[in-house]
Amino acid sequence: MAAHRKPRQRPLAGSAGRTAATLALAGAATVTAFDGPAHAEPRLTPAQVKAKVDGLYEQAEAATEQYNGAKEKADAAHASLAELRDEAARRTERLNTARDALGSIAAAQYRAGGLDPAVQLALSSKPEEYLEAAGFAEQAGARQASTIAGVRKGLAQIAELRTRADGRLVALKAHQAELARHKSTIRAKLDTAERLLDSLTAPQRTQYARQGQQGGGSAPGGAVGAPNSRAAAAVAFAYGAIGKPYVWGSTGPGSFDCSGLAQAAWRSAGVALPRTTYTQINAGRRVTRDQLAPGDLVFFFPGISHVGVYVGNGQMIHAPRPGSAVRMAPIDQMPFAGAARPA
Repeated sequence: MAAHRKPRQRPLAGSAGRTAATLALAGAATVTAFDGPAHAEPRLTPAQVKAKVDGLYEQAEAATEQYNGAKEKADAAHASLAELRDEAARRTERLNTARDALGSIAAAQYRAGGLDPAVQLALSSKPEEYLEAAGFAEQAGARQASTIAGVRKGLAQIAELRTRADGRLVALKAHQAELARHKSTIRAKLDTAERLLDSLTAPQRTQYARQGQQGGGSAPGGAVGAPNSRAAAAVAFAYGAIGKPYVWGSTGPGSFDCSGLAQAAWRSAGVALPRTTYTQINAGRRVTRDQLAPGDLVFFFPGISHVGVYVGNGQMIHAPRPGSAVRMAPIDQMPFAGAARPA
């Protein structure tokens, strides 16, 4: 039976071939156009870039405050771990001294041969001296028992210290991992903001920077209306910080982030504030907006992610965002979230 074969098709030649090739390429281009994105991402207007960058900076600052909180916990865990290790080392040294004492007692007993007291008395050339030594030996036995008890207690204490140190080490590693996560988030937000700013023309970027630098101000002769000398000192410090750069995670003296500036200002007045905005708002007495006085801390955004030092007349001094410097600005510039007057 003859095999059935499909007739071989000869390739098109000449003008017919060229026409077919053209149609095939056109079809492929059409398919590609429908399969992939048809158009490039529309270019953002300067106003849209500003809105996106401002949002990214706000998110980066919120992450910065989380970073500050994690760093505070990591530093505390590290200090606690070092203290526990030092204490364990001191107790181990005392334990080794007690063990050495026990070793000396054991060696003396071994050299004495462990003879029966009656035999030792019989062999002694001076029974009176032996009886006196026996009394000392009995006392030494009591001291030995006390030393053994001390060694046992020391071993238990060192074991407990090492267990606590292991717990601090676990906590430290967890806080360090949290630090790394927040740091990565901050860097990603800032990098995205920088890429958006790079899309602006030079004049547009200059205008954006100028808008962000509105405010300014210089140190006054004194903090008029400050409720006390500590508040006046905090305000004076804030004025002295004007012009210093914003650096996230920094508490001065050469640079600050927002909560770092608030903490440093009040530290100069002898008042210790917590490190983060969301803990600083609870430091001292809460005040309403119409009760504000120079030195009060003013907070912004729903997440309490920004803080400034109020200086009066509706103005504050704050460290705004990366790429900027400490400056004066109206408190109406951002959504107000609350205020506190440190004690």
